[in-house]
Amino acid sequence: MARYRLVSERSQVWTEARSTLHPIHVETAGLEGYLEADVDGEEVRLRAPTRVELDVALLKSNNALLDGELRRRLEARRFPRITGELLEAKPAGNGRSVLRGELSLHGVKRELDVEVVARATPEGTLQVDGEKVIDMRDFGLDPPKILFLKVDPRVRIRARLVASLEQIPAG
Repeated sequence: MARYRLVSERSQVWTEARSTLHPIHVETAGLEGYLEADVDGEEVRLRAPTRVELDVALLKSNNALLDGELRRRLEARRFPRITGELLEAKPAGNGRSVLRGELSLHGVKRELDVEVVARATPEGTLQVDGEKVIDMRDFGLDPPKILFLKVDPRVRIRARLVASLEQIPAG
């Protein structure tokens, strides 16, 4: 088993919510953390412990009003980080795995399952892609209401993690 460090500038998260007016998109790079994995050729088997973190301040929609409301709702000063920790990974065939982990958002920790595709790239990095729909109310968050704009509580989250083999210093 080897440890891979996330390449923060290449690891991204996209969120999409529906509102009464239009879809709301939030996109950011800056994920931090590490993956534990066994790699055999192109086959990647993720292992615990694996940890991914995101600074809430990095979440941006290109709408200052919405961004301010998002940070206020997430209580960014009180809960500045969103974290995910892998508890278990089960191979599902064709490069897919079903991950069971804990997502900590707004001070609330919930266990979730998500299907991901993990692969080794020709340049020697690992790439993990996954998607999950969550209900923000499960994390103690009421959907935002800005003037006449109402947001659906279900949010689609996609993530791409890119990680490179962690170099162990010669000792």
